[in-house]
Amino acid sequence: MLALLTERLLQVPDHRQPREDHRSPKAYAAIGLGALYLFLIIFNLGGQLLTNVAGFVIPGYYSLNALFTANTADDTQWLTYWVVFAFFSVIESLVSVVYWFPFYFTFKFIFLLWLSLPAFRGAEFIFRSFMAPMLSRYFTAGSTASNLRARAEGAAKTD
Repeated sequence: MLALLTERLLQVPDHRQPREDHRSPKAYAAIGLGALYLFLIIFNLGGQLLTNVAGFVIPGYYSLNALFTANTADDTQWLTYWVVFAFFSVIESLVSVVYWFPFYFTFKFIFLLWLSLPAFRGAEFIFRSFMAPMLSRYFTAGSTASNLRARAEGAAKTD
């Protein structure tokens, strides 16, 4: 696993001049930072800030990357993530008692990773299983902007 992490980290471009005298691999630094991050979340030392960073930074990176690709499947994935993330953010702000639960931010962090990481596609699962059935009655195929524009132009021509 350490070899795989080292291989992946070597693919990340380093904009500084590499130093040959540096003896510890990048993998150790990544593992150390990851462990520190988890330690801070588990003991709720800035848990809200750290989970919000996890909820914005990873998906933000992938969303920006998706905007620069021609593939629309990743656009759909990240649009779905942001809809689900916004829904849970509103619910979380309305139900302020959630902050009283022990290890709330630890569970929120794990949940956000499950929602956002492309390997799991948790946001798509939540959207298709729960949100789409509830919201589909409010959004029909003919309610998109292009269809509304076509209807308006058709109505204007009949006048």
